[in-house]
Amino acid sequence: MQTTATLRRRPPRLPVRHRLSWKGAWHDLGVRSWIYQAIVLIGVIALGSFLVGNAQDALSKQGISTGFAFLADDAGFEIGERSIAFQSTDSFLKAYGVALLNTLKVSVASIVFATLIGVIVGVGRLSSNLMWRKFASIYVEVFRNTPQLVQLIFWYTIITKLPHPRQAFSFDGLAFLSNRGIVIPWLTNDSVIWMLLAAILASSILLWAILQVIDRRRKKSGQKQPVALMLGLMIAFSPIVLTVLLGPSYEISIPVLRGFNYQGGTTISPEFLALLLGLSLYIGAFIAEIVRSGIESVSAGQIEAAQTVGLGPFNIYRRVVFPQALRVMVPPAAGQYVSIVKNSSLGVAVGYPELFSVNNTIVTLSGHTIEAIAIMMSIYLAISFSIAIIMNLYNHKVQIKER
Repeated sequence: MQTTATLRRRPPRLPVRHRLSWKGAWHDLGVRSWIYQAIVLIGVIALGSFLVGNAQDALSKQGISTGFAFLADDAGFEIGERSIAFQSTDSFLKAYGVALLNTLKVSVASIVFATLIGVIVGVGRLSSNLMWRKFASIYVEVFRNTPQLVQLIFWYTIITKLPHPRQAFSFDGLAFLSNRGIVIPWLTNDSVIWMLLAAILASSILLWAILQVIDRRRKKSGQKQPVALMLGLMIAFSPIVLTVLLGPSYEISIPVLRGFNYQGGTTISPEFLALLLGLSLYIGAFIAEIVRSGIESVSAGQIEAAQTVGLGPFNIYRRVVFPQALRVMVPPAAGQYVSIVKNSSLGVAVGYPELFSVNNTIVTLSGHTIEAIAIMMSIYLAISFSIAIIMNLYNHKVQIKER
């Protein structure tokens, strides 16, 4: 039997953290998970390198050059619709720039219209008005359950069957709708447009910062800040005022019928209109369901409490329902916005020169299939990640902090 003195003379055991060996680390689930992930990552990189090297060897044996040097070559084709100047003698890289701007233009416009449609129809599905509620339900069911490509072709067919420019629908003699698209008044100086957009962006950032300060003061004092609305209106209209006073000289070009078509103004092409309608109306139906489910996630007791304090329907939705519903609405809405960008590639079906359509032309003329597809995929991936990051930041902003 061991005595107390013997037990006291026994050296103390080291703490577990000092006795941790590689064998012990292997039995740690966290360490093993990192090792497995590293092995899988190394395997994927090795497999990708093998496939790329194998493809390069096969292409070199056939006398086909590889690499991205072809981007500096002359494109050799025209792009019918463009936001910046482009000629056939410009490079493939500039052609990608034109295609990217076309994709962003139709995607941003579709996101705005789809969001407006989704909010209006989603609220309408919960309306007490029977006719409006049924109309919203029919819209959602029809547009959600028909293929998007079919809708796109339908709208393109409708637009191209409109009257010729001589019999175009006139909107007070300023805008005209025909089978050539919509012709609207436009500024003759493009620099004014860019200056106006820059001023709008700067004023929006300034307005957001000032409203944040006013909101924090309101929360501390518990009193309304009467200058908020006036200040917001002043900053909102400041871009137009600054552009008129300090901007370069400009004129507004009014479209006029000359011969068989309109001259002056700017034309929104049938291809752009068809793609815009196809994307907005289709995705708008999904956003409407997201809005409806978000509103229904707010308990009826809070709406009743808001009614008891005298809030009207508009203020109930603005101050009670939507701030809480956004927690449910924002994540799935971000997925729909990404879908709009990806589905813009359907523009190839109606001849709209977006990224996918221009990329196909570049592949045909340059012969650099792998490189061109890699560029296209990278651009789509970058746009999708950008949307996801912005929506995640906004989702973090609108989340109600639980205490």
